[in-house]
Amino acid sequence: MKLYRFLSGPDDSSFCHKVTAALNKGWFLHGSPTYAFDAETKTMRCGQAVYKEVDGIDYSPEMKLGEY
Repeated sequence: MKLYRFLSGPDDSSFCHKVTAALNKGWFLHGSPTYAFDAETKTMRCGQAVYKEVDGIDYSPEMKLGEY
């Protein structure tokens, strides 16, 4: 099964740590990162799609993808 997640966060080191943690858990980058202005909070936000292949498990909408 292939899992997909979209990581997002403020434009600071916490976002980099979030992506680094995912990579170290076996997730792979998918596509280019995004960078946008959040008009509500007046801050810049980052985003990065990641994916991971997991054998022997069937997909369920109740899955907590971050646990894989």
